[in-house]
Amino acid sequence: MSETFEPVDAHDRDLAVNATGLLRTFNLAGVLTTADVHVATNLGRVTGERDEAVLLAVALAVRAVRHGSVCLDLPAVPATLPDLDVPWPEPSAWTDAVSSSRVVASGAVHLEHGLVYLDRYHEQETQVLHDLRDRSRVAHAVDTSLLDRSLARVFPSAESDEQREACRRAATQATTVVTGGPGTGKTTAVAGLLAVLVEQAEARGQTLRIALAAPTGKAAARLEQSVRDSATRFGGADQARLADVGAMTLHRLLRQHPGNSTRFRHHRGNRLPHDLVVVDEASMVSLTMMARLLEAVRPEARLVLVGDPDQLSSVDAGAVLTDLVRGYEHRPDSPVAALTTAHRYGEDIGRLAEALRLGDADAAVAALRAGGVAVEWVPEGDPASTIRSAVLPHALAVQDAAVAGDAQRALAALDRHRLLCAHRDGPFGVRHWNRRIEQWFTVETGVSVHDAAYLGRPVLVSSNDYSLGIYNGDTGVVVAGAAGPRAAIATGVGHLELAPSRLGEVDTMHAMTIHKSQGSQADEITVLLPDEESRLLTRELFYTAVTRAQRKVRVIGSESAVRAAIARQALRASGLRARLSDG
Repeated sequence: MSETFEPVDAHDRDLAVNATGLLRTFNLAGVLTTADVHVATNLGRVTGERDEAVLLAVALAVRAVRHGSVCLDLPAVPATLPDLDVPWPEPSAWTDAVSSSRVVASGAVHLEHGLVYLDRYHEQETQVLHDLRDRSRVAHAVDTSLLDRSLARVFPSAESDEQREACRRAATQATTVVTGGPGTGKTTAVAGLLAVLVEQAEARGQTLRIALAAPTGKAAARLEQSVRDSATRFGGADQARLADVGAMTLHRLLRQHPGNSTRFRHHRGNRLPHDLVVVDEASMVSLTMMARLLEAVRPEARLVLVGDPDQLSSVDAGAVLTDLVRGYEHRPDSPVAALTTAHRYGEDIGRLAEALRLGDADAAVAALRAGGVAVEWVPEGDPASTIRSAVLPHALAVQDAAVAGDAQRALAALDRHRLLCAHRDGPFGVRHWNRRIEQWFTVETGVSVHDAAYLGRPVLVSSNDYSLGIYNGDTGVVVAGAAGPRAAIATGVGHLELAPSRLGEVDTMHAMTIHKSQGSQADEITVLLPDEESRLLTRELFYTAVTRAQRKVRVIGSESAVRAAIARQALRASGLRARLSDG
């Protein structure tokens, strides 16, 4: 909530020309935008509400949603903008005014426990709460002796105790939340659960209808591939049980209505047919999408939400996975199964990731200074030389495979390194570094990057194209083909090759934003931190970047930037956590 803007001049588009009173004051201070003011003004006009303090609360609630919160924490709002010289209403009088206001009486705005909601988000949060409570009353009967044998078979190692217990719980309850950091075996647990539940259905002479989904195409592809990779550890019968399992985006699962991003063909009146629905990367699921998912899943179907609550939340309003984990943590009937043992990377990265997760700045700095084989820290100097030496060899390896027409080798080379930035623009942004890297690339190879289909160009898909089977977040490389350049796009089971001209919205991907990197991983990660004043620099952002690495992470940024990131949490106002805690 702390972000403000500085008006460029009197004609700045974020300045509401006709705003008056408190709305004008907070607009001129850079707190409210034109859109915030207009929503509050129009709602006041429709309901007959004239109290300036009430309209300010409405405008701030609109602003809160823009910044990812579901509601406005009214008593806490002044503390989020401590440096502004603006006339904040007295807290208790402000709450009383909103409580007795016409906007609340009309039902357009809700006030609950000091939280101000726009009606849409109050309805969605309430629906999620009620659906979860209804689902908690559903129990699933299983053949316990068969379940014990199945779990012992798919998880024979003593190191798999956490996965085994998570599967046992998911087999017997309607909703399960499987959490853990990267490399803790969440997807292995999912694969084991699928094998176990398919066997249970076979024993009853039934077929288990399974849906695997994730918020983005890239995350769905990774889920499908990870489940298949995990299944290779199982015996032949269990591998066969998972042979035909595929994954898709949540939008595709729910079948989005054309032209409406929040309404779907599957809903409370037309439920999904599946007996088991697994959603990976659930931290990226917004409140709106979670509401749509819960109303579409049959009450008797199992729902498994998988994710890391310490990662970045959805770009839209809500932090549902975090709310579920924190809201259930002290309840004996909690559906949360936490996996805590990391298997992906060694103790160097693990030590840094844990310090970030816990918010321990001293431990994080110590882990960075200690370095080791897997952690490198570049706290000072121009980042260009470090980035050039880190990125260019990988870019040349990608190009070498692309020129040879070896798409599989080019894609494998692409996944060996990622340069991650917090920003899209500016000196720390993706666009700046993509241009710099392409300049270095041209000097080394003589290849002109002005042709969008230059061989070796790494691409990032930024919109879904269901007809082609490519999705927002997919990555690929332009490679040589028999009839000219081809775009090789990685999928969950191999890759697609198509003419570059058939691609819709794509960006060059020598560098990518940390937000876009969610749901992916690379052997080596280079993280470029912005300066400590950046409003995007948060603990969750830093943690997400570091935990994309499988073997090595390189952090470029000052100690002050590291400490600023850890000190700043991306807190989102929501009532779901408290309402779950109340039982």
